[in-house]
Amino acid sequence: MHVPERVIRPQIQTRWLASAELPTRFGQFNTHVFRTTEPGDGACFKEHVALVYGDIRGHESVPVRIHSECMTSEVFGSLKCDCKEQLDHAMAEVARRGAGAILYLRQEGRGIGLANKIRAYQLQSQGHDTVDANRLLGLPDDAREYNAAAHMLEHFEVKSVLLMTNNPAKVDALAALGVIVTGRLPVVVPPNPFSRQYLETKRARMAHELPVRCDQSEASLSHGEAE
Repeated sequence: MHVPERVIRPQIQTRWLASAELPTRFGQFNTHVFRTTEPGDGACFKEHVALVYGDIRGHESVPVRIHSECMTSEVFGSLKCDCKEQLDHAMAEVARRGAGAILYLRQEGRGIGLANKIRAYQLQSQGHDTVDANRLLGLPDDAREYNAAAHMLEHFEVKSVLLMTNNPAKVDALAALGVIVTGRLPVVVPPNPFSRQYLETKRARMAHELPVRCDQSEASLSHGEAE
């Protein structure tokens, strides 16, 4: 199967590469790999993944989680963040609903890369929170971009999404790319002693919609559609 290359922004190209069924403990997903390329003298590319459960093509209000890579949590089991638990929650919720997608973007450390993420961890060990650590390194609070996600949704002809996120800025970023977001589904994971301060910083300084007390149980929150 060949899918022609399509351009979603000048100088940034995204194309479909491959797909296959992937059995997981949450059910059977179809895995689609996409590549984004930024032309230039030192042209670089990244490969992103769409995990699709059920039939989403041409549908409205599709449950979608746009999830950025977190090697430390998802591969090494770091307790400093809730990324692995959010990914697991999203996969389970999509399967429970019968259809949806996880768009896994390769942008480690909120887009700053693995080395800078580890440098920020070292600054956090000295008492700085995640926002100030990035700023001390001369980096933005959040450098992620979602062009690849917008193109994936276009590839599947998804008309609108129910976005699985606690971050209103992600809703705004998708809307700026022309994606219609009809609602927000919270993905709140109870903290552990190592992640509690990180989650509190996201709530207090990055406007994430989390409980006032970050040790509040996920069960106390509604998992219905947010207005």
